[in-house]
Amino acid sequence: MVGSIEVDVMSDKLNGKVVPLPEEFDPIAMISDPLPPQVVENGGIVDDEAEDKQNREIVLGKNVHTMCLAVTEPDADDEVTGEREAYMASVLARYRRSLIERTKHHLGYPYNLDFDYGALAQLQHFSINNLGDPFIESNYGVHSRQFEVGVLDWFARLWELEKNEYWGYITNCGTEGNLHGILVGREVFPDGILYASRESHYSVFKAARMYRMECIKVETLASGEIDCTDFKAKLLPNKDKPSIVNVNIGTTVKGAVDDLDLVIKTLEDTGFTHDRFYIHCDGALFGLMIPFVKRAPKVTFKKPIGSVSVSGHKFVGCPMPCGVQITRLEHINALSRNVEYLASRDATIMGSRNGHAPIFLWYTLNRKGYRGFQKEVQKCLRNAHYLKDRLRSAGIGAMLNELSSTVVFERPQDEEFVRRWQLACQGSIAHVVVMPNITVEKLDDFLNELIGKRSTWFQDGKSQPPCIAADVGKENCACVMHK
Repeated sequence: MVGSIEVDVMSDKLNGKVVPLPEEFDPIAMISDPLPPQVVENGGIVDDEAEDKQNREIVLGKNVHTMCLAVTEPDADDEVTGEREAYMASVLARYRRSLIERTKHHLGYPYNLDFDYGALAQLQHFSINNLGDPFIESNYGVHSRQFEVGVLDWFARLWELEKNEYWGYITNCGTEGNLHGILVGREVFPDGILYASRESHYSVFKAARMYRMECIKVETLASGEIDCTDFKAKLLPNKDKPSIVNVNIGTTVKGAVDDLDLVIKTLEDTGFTHDRFYIHCDGALFGLMIPFVKRAPKVTFKKPIGSVSVSGHKFVGCPMPCGVQITRLEHINALSRNVEYLASRDATIMGSRNGHAPIFLWYTLNRKGYRGFQKEVQKCLRNAHYLKDRLRSAGIGAMLNELSSTVVFERPQDEEFVRRWQLACQGSIAHVVVMPNITVEKLDDFLNELIGKRSTWFQDGKSQPPCIAADVGKENCACVMHK
C-alpha cells in the first residue's frame, strides 16, 4: 500500500503538480535519535545577468564610496602623540556599535548570528593556513588539518559515506562548494551537460560560465522545486551526453527542496545509468537542517550522488564565511595535482585556505552535536510557522515550504524599510530566513512595523498590495483577485 502511494506521488510530480507532504508529516516533530550510525572504516552558456536586466530593473545597494573609510598616511609625530591610535580606536568603537544595531534588524539572509567564540580569541595571533590537501600535511607547519579532517569526518558520517571512501575540504563559502562540486562533475564527464533549475543559486550558473559548460535551465513548480516533467523533456534530446545535475537542498529565495529521489528516477527513466550522471547537492543552508526533520527526504551517499556542500556561516554560525564540500574519493583523482614545493596535493579551488574556519566549525560541532542542531532546527521551523501565520492573519500573502524556515511574502513598498530589516527581495516577493538567533520577540517587532507601514502604503486606495500568485501560487496570494 505504501509503495502505491509513493508511485502516485511521483506520478503527480511528473505531471507538474505541487504535491504536499503526507498528512502525518510534522515539520517540527523531533526525530527519536538524531545521531547517525557510526560509519565503519574499511555549451550553451546562460547569461543570467542579461536575462535579469531584460525582465526588470534591479534595485542595487548604495555606492560604498560615499561612506568608505579612507586610509591616510600617519603624520611624522604620530608615534609620540598617539593621535592615530586614538582615532582608529574611535572608528572601531563606532563600527562595533553599528554592527550591534544592524544585527538587531537582520532577517533576510541565512546567517546564524547566535554564537560566542571567545575561547578562540587566543588563536588570532597566528597565520593558520591549510594550503593543499587536507589529508596530506604540507611543509607549512602552522595549519589546522587535524581540526579540518575531524569536521569532515563528522559530515561524512552525517551523509553516510565511509572514511576511506570520501574526500573533502573546508571551503571559503557555499559558492566555492558549488564551484568544486560542479568541477568534479565536469572532470568526471568532460562532455557532460549541466542541468539546474531556474531557482538554483547564481553560483551554479557562474560555474557554467567559468568552465564553459553547456548549461540547460529547468523550470520549477510554484514552490520553487525543480519540475521533473520539464527536466525529463530536456534530458530526452541529449541522451547521448552524460548529465551533471545540480540538486537544491533548499533554494535561495523560497527554500524549496528538490526531490532527490524523483530526480534520480527521472534520470533512470530517461535511460541514464548511474555511470552516466553526476549529481551535486547544494545544501548551503538546509543541508544541515533536513537531517533533523522527521520523515524528511534523506540526503545520503547511499544514493547515486557525487557531492554535497553546505555553508558553515549559515546554520552552524561561524563568524567568517566558510563551507564544507564532500565528494567520493574515487572522483578526486580526476582533478588533483601534486605540488612539490608544498609537499602536498592540490585538488581544491583556492590555493591558500583559511585555517581558522575549521577550528570554529570543530568548536561548534563539539558544543552542539547532532542533538543540539536538532533542537535549533525545531525552534527555527516553529518560529517560521508563527511568522507565516501572523502574516496571513494580517492579510499579507505568504508562503512557507514544508521543509523550510524561509518565509516568502509580498515585497514591501518602501526600500528604506527593506534596507532597515535587511530583507532579500526578488521581483514582487521578499523573504525572511528564520535562524536560531531570530526570536519571536524580534519577529513581533518586524511584524508590527510592517503592518504599521502597510497602513500608510495603501491608505489612499490607489495602491494595492502586489499579486504574488505567479511567484508562490494563488493559494498563497492575498491580492484583491486572490483573497
